Amino acid sequence: MNNPKLQAYEARASIIKAMAHPSRLLIIDELKKQDRCVGELTDMIGADTSTVSKHLSVLKNAGIVSDTRKGTAIYYTLLCPCILDFIGCIEDVIESNTNKHLEEWKPLAIIGGFFLALYYMPVGTDRFDNAVFEALYLTKWYAQEHVLLCLIPAFFIAGAIGVFVRQEAVMKYLGPKANKLLAYGVGSVSGSVLAVCSCTVLPLFSGIYRMGAGLGPAIAFLYSGPAINVLAIILTARVIGMDIGIARAVGAVFFSVVIGGIMHFIFRKEEIAKVKAAMYIPDAVASRPLWKDIIYFGSMVAILVFANWGKAADSSGFWHFMFAFKWYFTSVSAVIFASVVVLWYGVKPWKMALAVVPAAALGFIFPHEPVIAFAAGTIGLSVVTSTDKGEAGEWFGSTWGFAKQITPLLLGGVLVSGFLLGRPGHEGIIPAVWVSDLVGGNSLSANFFASIVGAFMYFATLTEVPIVQGLIGSGMGKGPALALLLAGPALSLPSMIVINSYIGPKKTIVYCTLVVIMATISGMIFGTFF
Repeated sequence: MNNPKLQAYEARASIIKAMAHPSRLLIIDELKKQDRCVGELTDMIGADTSTVSKHLSVLKNAGIVSDTRKGTAIYYTLLCPCILDFIGCIEDVIESNTNKHLEEWKPLAIIGGFFLALYYMPVGTDRFDNAVFEALYLTKWYAQEHVLLCLIPAFFIAGAIGVFVRQEAVMKYLGPKANKLLAYGVGSVSGSVLAVCSCTVLPLFSGIYRMGAGLGPAIAFLYSGPAINVLAIILTARVIGMDIGIARAVGAVFFSVVIGGIMHFIFRKEEIAKVKAAMYIPDAVASRPLWKDIIYFGSMVAILVFANWGKAADSSGFWHFMFAFKWYFTSVSAVIFASVVVLWYGVKPWKMALAVVPAAALGFIFPHEPVIAFAAGTIGLSVVTSTDKGEAGEWFGSTWGFAKQITPLLLGGVLVSGFLLGRPGHEGIIPAVWVSDLVGGNSLSANFFASIVGAFMYFATLTEVPIVQGLIGSGMGKGPALALLLAGPALSLPSMIVINSYIGPKKTIVYCTLVVIMATISGMIFGTFF
């Protein structure tokens, strides 16, 4: 071999060949620790002396080890410790190959598990078939009643928070350095005007949290938002009792602050880092006065609230009046919203007209199906904003980001929740009698179980009240009833899945645990005195 480059490769190959035996690798591994004599290496390898000597001779000829006589014994020394880097690289290759094999087992395990689930699926049994029906029915109902009227307006509000609300404003009132009384006060009571469920509040929570709100105030809003809307509190007081209604309102506000404060304390290092990062955020120049933003957001919140106004128990009075005329209030709010977007947010009038005219026409054509006009308006607004190259286009992009992240998780969670627990008033795979038997009295276990059921079961806005009323009629204690009312609207299996995608599994587990603990404690205290 006359090529110098090939000769260099041949020299390298001879070194590698000298190490290419398990016993020689063991010798190198031991010599890196200290010098060894033949006798010691013989014991370690478990071979005869002549064999070990041959291995040492190969390594010595390759220039990897050297020998030194000390008395009657010959000790060997590792000449090139850098050879250990090569061996370390080999270990990385072995680990990589092992991981590849393990990764191949993952899809095999998934396929195998899916096959076994299909093979042993109890299709044809009444309970399983009914649970599948309940899962699909609940998902269909959720899509019809909540996606269009609740989630989509919430997505647009959350998107607007991300684009039009200045970060320094969020940091000033809700950030880690904000006045704690103000921040937690705003977070704990701002949900009182939003008649939203635990899922609808998620985009709003994400919007303020991404904009720099402190973890504590944001969590306070996340917990209290679905739990203390005015309609739910009043309905609870009138249907179940004034004592539970007041306890629910006070408990939701108080525990939202407590839970938010505990979350802030547990994850205070991250909050400190957020404060330091906020110091380098430059002050943004306001493009419009604050009062314009207030009217803009107020009109969107009004659309969300009025479109989802629940039916009153009585056929007269203020709440019945609001329900009877809710779509008129929604229409007025929509007109204000459209005007604001054109006047102050840069959308051209003719573009907005393309969205408003079809929605108004469908409203007159189908006066008894207002959802059709609402859907047309939503589609029109989406087209108008998505084709805009200014702030409105950014608004749609932010809105769509929330929608594509949250919607699949929510629908999947609703499907699982329906399969396990069924719709309100119906059974899933878990028998309802198990639930009613476990929430009687005011024991710790009854309150804890009521909190767990409330945390995992999905409650639409206001539906928790008739459910609890029915459970009380079946023997449920007042303490567990309050525990369920405090945990149920604030959490659900679908919302847990989405919260995890926002703040990570560690914070999600802590938050859900705190909700269950606080609901259990409040139920125990309330049940003891009432």
